[in-house]
Amino acid sequence: MSYTFDRILDADFETAEARTRQALQAHGFGVLTEIDVAATLKKKLGAEI
Repeated sequence: MSYTFDRILDADFETAEARTRQALQAHGFGVLTEIDVAATLKKKLGAEI
């Protein structure tokens, strides 16, 4: 049993992200926070990705 929806987009990452943000905004939602995982790991653990 799957609880996910999967979709393959014919777009690069930046375009897909912009479309997603626009769609969220059109329905009254948005992105509350953004986390730079690479920077966080570098700062906390000194690890490079």
